[in-house]
Amino acid sequence: MKNIYKILICIIGFSQASFSQNYANDKFPDGTAITNWFKDYSKIQLKDLGKKYTITDFGVEKDSTKIQTVGIQKVIDKAAANGGGVIVIPKGVFLSGALFFKPKTSLYVSEGGVLKGSDNIADFPIMPSRMEGQNLDYFPALVNAYGVDHFSISGKGTINGNGKKYWEAFWERRKENPKCTNLEVSRPRLVFVWNSNNVQLQDVKLINSGFWTNHFYKCNNVKLLDLYIFSPHLGVKAPSTDAIDIDICTNFLVKGCYLSVNDDAIALKGGKGPYADQDKNNGPNNNIIIEDCTFGFCHSALTNGSESIHNRNVIMRNCKIDGASRLLWLKMRPDTPQRYEYIRVEDIKGEAKTGLAIFAWKQFFDLKGRPDVPLSYGDHITLKNIDLKCDTFYGVENDPNVRLSNFTFENLKIESVKTNIDKSIINGVNFKNVYINKQLVD
Repeated sequence: MKNIYKILICIIGFSQASFSQNYANDKFPDGTAITNWFKDYSKIQLKDLGKKYTITDFGVEKDSTKIQTVGIQKVIDKAAANGGGVIVIPKGVFLSGALFFKPKTSLYVSEGGVLKGSDNIADFPIMPSRMEGQNLDYFPALVNAYGVDHFSISGKGTINGNGKKYWEAFWERRKENPKCTNLEVSRPRLVFVWNSNNVQLQDVKLINSGFWTNHFYKCNNVKLLDLYIFSPHLGVKAPSTDAIDIDICTNFLVKGCYLSVNDDAIALKGGKGPYADQDKNNGPNNNIIIEDCTFGFCHSALTNGSESIHNRNVIMRNCKIDGASRLLWLKMRPDTPQRYEYIRVEDIKGEAKTGLAIFAWKQFFDLKGRPDVPLSYGDHITLKNIDLKCDTFYGVENDPNVRLSNFTFENLKIESVKTNIDKSIINGVNFKNVYINKQLVD
């Protein structure tokens, strides 16, 4: 396993070196300045996290078969009561249910250390939460931080969701009812951070989540640096294990990560339903940068939706795509008003089944009595400096409920089985130096 991680680190490093660009003077797609916060990639140091609380110093056993939720939670609570500190997972495997970090506490997983999730859903007590664009009572994650500013997860160790039983249960339910929803089968996420600012996750391996892997709701100033995020798409597939779900966040940086999951790699969320834009629990995502990442298998590298109402100023750049079903996906729900605007995807190399995908997403469609279908918009979308091999580059379908405008395609070298491009679907579309199968698109 260590050799696999070393190979992946080499791949990530190669992608960064190969696509190195100078973005010193660039701006967000709407022309506003990118602040220096996005250009500070400093890593958190263990010595700066306060008093160390190594869990085995407080009665937690090195026993990979024994549930130790209570013991680990007591360590977190003790640290919080004493003014804060870092909870250290030492070398070994430690099995746990839901853990709740408190203000001024953080998590460090040592190299060779594994925080492993219980595969018994009873170890994740139902509580107020957020899933699939709605606030509801649901199962917490393995690692939870509610209102924990400056929360961090660091170290070279692993957080393992141990999700196989949950995946098997989901597929059994899907056999019984092919239209079953994701929420019908009880599954925990791996990491859930709610209403927390100045958050940083770095270096750890986040694998085999039962449900979504990392979910950030109503957070500001979040950095994810050099993470390895994985769930299987072969054998027993890991359903709905999105690598990173960004749900009503402002200022969010994903840098140097490897992402390969059996669903969307990075999904921008924020609410769903015919009146989602009127719900105070919902809202927009603003100022998102994804750079220097490598994407393995996933349903889409960057997805807007399907539970999303407004995304603005999104940049994905300097990335390698290796096995994604889609590069950029605008998921248009016909039962939800959506606006995806000022999105730029640039300096990309690799392979995907579809380059740009825009079409109506009707899974679990429900207008809930609304007499009209809400309109959705995609505006000021740019794809630039892309070298891509795919089956379909222009996967844009005509939808009477969607308004597309101001798309720019520039400096593209595309190999594609399907070459049809219907420019009439977009109001204001510009092709500049775009080659598909070595033929210039005019």
